[in-house]
Amino acid sequence: MAATTCVSWRRWGALLALSLSLSSTLTACGFHLRGEGGHYTLPFPSLYVGLPESSPLAIDLKRNIRANGGTTVVANAKDADGVIDVLSDPEKTRSKSILSLNSNGRVREYLLAYTIMFRVLDRQGNELLPATTISLNRPITFNETQLLAKEREEALLYKDMQTDLVQQMMRRIAAVKPVQMSVPPASRQ
Repeated sequence: MAATTCVSWRRWGALLALSLSLSSTLTACGFHLRGEGGHYTLPFPSLYVGLPESSPLAIDLKRNIRANGGTTVVANAKDADGVIDVLSDPEKTRSKSILSLNSNGRVREYLLAYTIMFRVLDRQGNELLPATTISLNRPITFNETQLLAKEREEALLYKDMQTDLVQQMMRRIAAVKPVQMSVPPASRQ
């Protein structure tokens, strides 16, 4: 009995050693989770978000910007170091289209779409990130006998797409390199 326990402890120890060596290999190669836990270093001390105040996307985006701690959200574009200029409001362009029909000609699946087009400008109006489109699609099955549940599932999918959209926008904004204004050397007289 004691020999069996000793063997199981050795196996457990070997398994632990293997998992530790694999995890140290991952960290040694520079592996880390995308966005370092959802935090991004934004290149602007202050940002203006060009969406209506009541927009769920604007609320979520501003919350994510504030959560990073290094950037404040301002209410006026003139006071901002960076401007997120939204060219197409996803709340107005989100769509639901028929993806497939069953043998009786009734809807079996829908395709939900959520799209935004935006660009990033600096204080002087220079375009730091050209017009960028992010499009997200999610299929959803449909069953008329479960109408309320499917409506709730659709709302949850749109909320999930909004969260994904905000994270993709944050990554793109974090990658922006602001234009550095060079000061000419003082002329010698």
